[in-house]
Amino acid sequence: METQSDDPFLATISVVVPVYRGESTIARVVGELERFTKPSTTNNGVGYVVSEVLLVNDSGPDNSATVINALADKHDWVRPVWLSRNFGQHAATLAGMSSSTSDWIVTIDEDGQHDPVQIALLLDKAVEENSSLVYAKFAGGAPHSKWRNIFSTTAKWFYTKFLSPQDGEFFSSFRLMSGEIGRSVGAYAGSGVYLDVALTWVVEKSVVCEIPPRAEYPRQTGFTFKRLLSHFLRLVLSSGTRPLRLVSIIGSFSFLFGVLYAAYVLYGRVVDGDLVAGWTTVVIIVSTTSGVILLSLGILAEYLGVVVRNAIGRPLYLIRSNPNNDALTRARNSKKSR
Repeated sequence: METQSDDPFLATISVVVPVYRGESTIARVVGELERFTKPSTTNNGVGYVVSEVLLVNDSGPDNSATVINALADKHDWVRPVWLSRNFGQHAATLAGMSSSTSDWIVTIDEDGQHDPVQIALLLDKAVEENSSLVYAKFAGGAPHSKWRNIFSTTAKWFYTKFLSPQDGEFFSSFRLMSGEIGRSVGAYAGSGVYLDVALTWVVEKSVVCEIPPRAEYPRQTGFTFKRLLSHFLRLVLSSGTRPLRLVSIIGSFSFLFGVLYAAYVLYGRVVDGDLVAGWTTVVIIVSTTSGVILLSLGILAEYLGVVVRNAIGRPLYLIRSNPNNDALTRARNSKKSR
């Protein structure tokens, strides 16, 4: 295979694939990438080659590890990355990014919805827009279930409108980024970080490249509502202190409402002599203000949790050796051989 040393103008690409439940799909994904391990040229004349494919095993419940080992034995450009336990998609992606070695990094999903042919479009877009970060956007929307698309769209809209409008309007798991930036973010991102927010901290601008839609391979999805909600919470907490400002605004409006209502009650009692029954009103006011207080405390507690996790040194991920040839496996095999 021609490498970067053979042609200094050939852009090398590391493809990072986080694998959680990919036993039935990951071999097809690797098979589609194989044709791009030989030098290719984009429509705009940019030469590129996929120099490595990093399969990050996120300790899923299926037999993905065996498939990853078989693919690594078959292809010298396939590099397994073994995580010590399940850390989640973002952490697995960051682990693969930090382990890459190429000029560019492309991240794709294990389910086959991302067509490797479109990598050339992303690279052309990066060159045209002079951007180190390009997101792929499906024309007509992502090929997921309706409820998942609605949830994702709502979460992104909330983020761009209220949390961090300067950080771009679109995120996607199909992205191309500079290898230098990707490895730095992968190595230094803290625990609980939302990957795309971490990228906005160091990238001057991100751009979007529209690509044709493509159906993913049939498989059981690992994205439950609980997991999507967890992603959204991580997105909110990674966006900085803007949610704390929202809490302050909510508290200010609540206080203003209380003052105005108190003035209204006093006016009715002193000027008009009205007797305010009050029990319903008191219950409403107490429950409303209590809810605001509890919401504020909950947001503060989440931020405190992020600070504590980083202060005690909790790792975002931990890379281990091949589980089929680690110290425990060798000890077990040694015991059997005696």
